[in-house]
Amino acid sequence: MTNAKILSASAHNRLPWLFGALIVIAAIWLLADLSLLSTLIEWLPYLGSGFLMNILISLLAMTGGTLVGVILGILQLAPLKIVRYPVVFYVQVFRNAPHLVLIFATTYIFPFEIVVAGHYLPFPDWLKAVIGLAIPASAYVAEITRGAIQSIATTQWEAAKGLGFSRLQALRWIILPQCARRSLPPWMNLFASITMGTALASLVGVHELLHAATDASTAVRRLDFTVLAYIVVMTAFFVLCYPISSLTRRLERRLKV
Repeated sequence: MTNAKILSASAHNRLPWLFGALIVIAAIWLLADLSLLSTLIEWLPYLGSGFLMNILISLLAMTGGTLVGVILGILQLAPLKIVRYPVVFYVQVFRNAPHLVLIFATTYIFPFEIVVAGHYLPFPDWLKAVIGLAIPASAYVAEITRGAIQSIATTQWEAAKGLGFSRLQALRWIILPQCARRSLPPWMNLFASITMGTALASLVGVHELLHAATDASTAVRRLDFTVLAYIVVMTAFFVLCYPISSLTRRLERRLKV
């Protein structure tokens, strides 16, 4: 391992201890002020409902982004320019677009309700946030997929051809299964990034954890509770994202990605 990797791993291993120390300080603070503790307990269900929305948005955005991104990644390698160029343009534009801009764009571009068979159905803001995060996710997954396919040795394609597989069959049964293994660590990093990005949905009125914490802070109107509420927000995202980050590092070492 290089010195940079050793330092990075050391800092990563110390992070839970530092975060644990913060939690201990917050716990002592709560025990010293029981009124603050009772207020926090009262608001925890409301904060929890907001966090469930964060989880829902992240799962849907990554599911949609992965399905679309894998197809786009394959199309980036298409021999026809008329197919390849628009896909490359899409990937380069949305891979470099700020997530907040895309969330705002989808919020105001899509209508507040849609008509289906003569019935008006609401188009909720949280679903627009899903689309806003799925777009950059699909662009990143497309790049991950393209890189994974190109990393497979050409002898694999030649062997598949020798066995009588068409190019599409070789891609489906031989190449993509190997790509899935190689793509997993960067995909998990992207999942953690998209999960943290769900907090941006609060800026367009989606009831998620950060929005819930702001509501609670406004209602209680205590500076100490406001600080504590945002510590809860940070703790929730840490508990969700840190295991993903740790597992990604283990997979990278195991797979030598």
